[in-house]
Amino acid sequence: MSEKLNSVIAVIGIDIGKNSFHVVGLDGRGAIALRQKWSRGQVEGRLANMPACLIGMEACVGAHHLSRRLQLLGHDARLMPAKYVRPYSRGQKNDFRDAEAIAEAVQRPTMKFVATKSADQLDLQALHRVRERLVSQRTGIINQIRAFLLERGVAVRQGLRFLRAELPSILATHCDVLSARMVRLIGDLAGDWRRLDERIEGLSGEIEALAHQDAGCERLMSVPGIGPIISSAMVAAIGTGDAFGKGRDFAAWLGLVPKQFSTGDRTVLGKISKRGNRYLRVLFVQAAWVVLIRPKNWARYGLKPWIEAAIRRLHRNVLAIALANKLARIAWSVLAHGRGFEARSIAAQTA
Repeated sequence: MSEKLNSVIAVIGIDIGKNSFHVVGLDGRGAIALRQKWSRGQVEGRLANMPACLIGMEACVGAHHLSRRLQLLGHDARLMPAKYVRPYSRGQKNDFRDAEAIAEAVQRPTMKFVATKSADQLDLQALHRVRERLVSQRTGIINQIRAFLLERGVAVRQGLRFLRAELPSILATHCDVLSARMVRLIGDLAGDWRRLDERIEGLSGEIEALAHQDAGCERLMSVPGIGPIISSAMVAAIGTGDAFGKGRDFAAWLGLVPKQFSTGDRTVLGKISKRGNRYLRVLFVQAAWVVLIRPKNWARYGLKPWIEAAIRRLHRNVLAIALANKLARIAWSVLAHGRGFEARSIAAQTA
């Protein structure tokens, strides 16, 4: 790449692939000055020889690592959600046009960007993703055991702890109902269940230890219903929360706000949008239920007037979502402003 060409490039869009990256560079007028395909190993070397410029990429696998590397080279590397880049694509889809759309989108002053995650954040996020997969596998095994038992007329009270307690006696005493083959099969599933329990417990312990070592997680754990799992998942997802201007933006990113379809003077609000981070949204809804089933703590948290007023007009499931929204906004305020939860300042924390 010539020095003359390097000097005119102001914005670069990179379409990230597994082995090859498609790169489009725009000059100060917005005209295409660079259009090349680079291998993964060429990206850092070629961009290291270029003056600092604005570089846009879609937030995908490997984007956070590359963003950190390019920032060390002096470039202004920014990540964007892929769905926000799509409207800037023109013509039929190909990799170069995707890179051109990225270069166009990264210049927009209203564009929503994704904060670049640190290596520690990615490690913590990996722990959560592995734990989530193991929990899902454990749920599948439990459901399969229940289904096999129900097919033989054996019903167990709903709840994980009841099945765990009754399963040994069922396998030992229901020889007339369960065949030897089925007893062996369910026993093997129970063994898989135990092994998953051990792995999940180990990961949960590791996550809890990391949460207690992080100042942001410690502050988040002062919020009602939030423990090590939620606090560490939130820090892994948004860091210090700088990508959001207020708590309402964070709640909207979680998908905890109503889906809006409005036109003219007519405003239509539907169910929650369920956009953004599904894993974190589920955790906040669980936190809301934990708070709701402990009414003795409402006054101590400063939530009693709000919850009692909401109970009179909302279904309990809607109330749980509304409370999850409030807790998410409080949690963002605690994380972003660097202070612990204070019950007397709930109105200020949810702003």
